[in-house]
Amino acid sequence: MPDDARARRQTGAGLGILLALVCAAVLLTALPDHDREGGGTCAARTLKSWSADAGLTGEFARYGDDATRADDWTGGDGTHSVRLPDGRVLWLFSDTYLGQVHGPPNPVGESYAWRDASAPLVRNSAVVMSTQGRLLSTLRAPVFPDPAPQQWRWPVAARVEPRSPGSSEQVLRVLLWTRTTGQSPWIYGVPTSTEVATLSLPGLRLEGITTILDQSAVADPSRRVLFGTSTVDAGDWTYVFGGDDGQAASRPASQAYVARVPRGRLGEPAAWEYWDGAQWAVRGRPAPVLGDGRRTGVGSAFTVVRDGGTYVLFTMAVGTAGLTTITSYWACAPTGPWQRPTRSFSPSLPQGQVAAYNPQAHPALSDGDRLVLSYDVNWLDATGAAAQANLSRNVSLYRPRFVTLRLGSAP
Repeated sequence: MPDDARARRQTGAGLGILLALVCAAVLLTALPDHDREGGGTCAARTLKSWSADAGLTGEFARYGDDATRADDWTGGDGTHSVRLPDGRVLWLFSDTYLGQVHGPPNPVGESYAWRDASAPLVRNSAVVMSTQGRLLSTLRAPVFPDPAPQQWRWPVAARVEPRSPGSSEQVLRVLLWTRTTGQSPWIYGVPTSTEVATLSLPGLRLEGITTILDQSAVADPSRRVLFGTSTVDAGDWTYVFGGDDGQAASRPASQAYVARVPRGRLGEPAAWEYWDGAQWAVRGRPAPVLGDGRRTGVGSAFTVVRDGGTYVLFTMAVGTAGLTTITSYWACAPTGPWQRPTRSFSPSLPQGQVAAYNPQAHPALSDGDRLVLSYDVNWLDATGAAAQANLSRNVSLYRPRFVTLRLGSAP
């Protein structure tokens, strides 16, 4: 190669590296002030280690297998949690089996505990955990009644807030997803609206439900956005993350969105602002902050935590790996840009044709650099008669499992 050509190539490479460093610096420093609220230095974060949390997983197995009551929780998914002011933890679930658990062995001779095929299935439930970490009781289910025939409510994130701005009385706000029965491929229902329920404290009595964002007028169900899969406080704001059902059968190929609300005002629709791709807007179409539908994306249920000044998002991986593998993204602001995953992990699954989904962080049980994360487990075909039979035959297939994660600096 001639010397002048070699020199041009080396100079070009040097300029490319310099430009990359400048761009990286811009990403880390040129953020809007409202996204920097809460302090902390933003730095690349990645998963350093993880381990199964047998104690917490076992506590849900113990409670679910307890046959002393006929109207309590024996299994569910959509696992979310919130710590109450008196120290208790309230666990919220979507579709839930009630009733009793029998065995083992089960009727076909397997060494699994089982539930009768006629066990009641409700659309949502809530279970109370003591300050010592022992599950105590199931609230009367469903906690959130169906809004109309062929519609139901799934609870997602929840927060303790003042009853009204400046009030000393506290209430519990629970974000809800309303879904409507639909035809294939909408086997898990058609996204309909985001709502916020208010529960009294300490009694946990449902006081009312307010519609926040009605999506029924959006003609294409795959473009309807439901908010509340995760919330993060930063400065004066609560950031509320949501997703669409870009792929109705729910392998992660959906897009992530974000809204914000002044802290303490989740139940006020007029206080919500949505990121439209350029600014926060009270009205208008929310714009995705993560997901291209192919190489990057989220499940419709994912979770976000704040580690110092860095936002870390956990979701099932894109494509077929999303049936078994949890991955993460990081960003310096809730609006992004979200950086590609640096490390993924595959938590343990029971034998059979099962899948993991809905990873959720539980700050109420996390401390220091220890982050507790749950994931739900279900039969791959969760809608057929055979799947329902498998869930009844082996109750462990429809209960949350837990892992402990530790984050660190990305290389």
